[in-house]
Amino acid sequence: MTGDAGAGETKAIVDRKRAVDRGAPELEAGRVGRPHGLDGSFYVTGPRPRLLALGTSVSVAGRTVAIVRRAGTDRRPIVRLQGVDDRPAAEALRGQALSVEQREAPALGEGEFWAHELEGLEVVDGDRLLGTVRRLIELPSCEALEVVGEGGGEPLLLPMVKDAIRLIDPSRGRVEVNLDFLAPAEEPRRPRQGPGQEGSS
Repeated sequence: MTGDAGAGETKAIVDRKRAVDRGAPELEAGRVGRPHGLDGSFYVTGPRPRLLALGTSVSVAGRTVAIVRRAGTDRRPIVRLQGVDDRPAAEALRGQALSVEQREAPALGEGEFWAHELEGLEVVDGDRLLGTVRRLIELPSCEALEVVGEGGGEPLLLPMVKDAIRLIDPSRGRVEVNLDFLAPAEEPRRPRQGPGQEGSS
C-alpha cells in the first residue's frame, strides 16, 4: 500500500495515512546499501521513495542529517547525506536504517495510509474473521497484505487491489475484504463415462 496507485490500485492503497496516528513516530525510508562513487553517495535498499526527497531530514546511526543528493530511480535510489563526504564514510553506514519522523513525511491523499498503519488490523470478510495483518509484502505484480489466522498455519496473502480490498479503516482497526475475488473459478466437473460409453457428438 509502500507508494502510488499501480498494478491497478495496488500502490494507491499501500502508502496510506489519515489523521489517525497509530503510534509510529518514525517511518523507515530504507537502509544504507553499497556506496556509489567516491563522494559518499550510496544506494538505498528497501526504499520508500516518497521519504527520500532532496532536503528531507533523516535519522541514521543516532544522528539526523539532510539528504543533499538524490539520484537513481525510485526502485534503486541513490542518495548522499550531509556530512557523509566520501566512500569510506558511506561504507561505515552500510546496513543502517534511514528513518523520517512521521510529522515530516509528505502528506498522503485522502484514504491513504502508511504501510505500518495496516499492521495489526483485523481482517474480515463479512462476519467472518480471517486474522490480522502481519505486514505488507511486495509481490512481483503488486503488494499484498500478509494475514495470519489466530490458529497460525499458512498465512493468507491478500493483493492490494480494489477488487480484493473493500475497505481499510485504521480508526476501527479493521480491513474488509472480498474472498470471492481470490477464489479461482472451478472448472465444471464432467461425469465419468462408464465402460463402453462414448461421448455424443
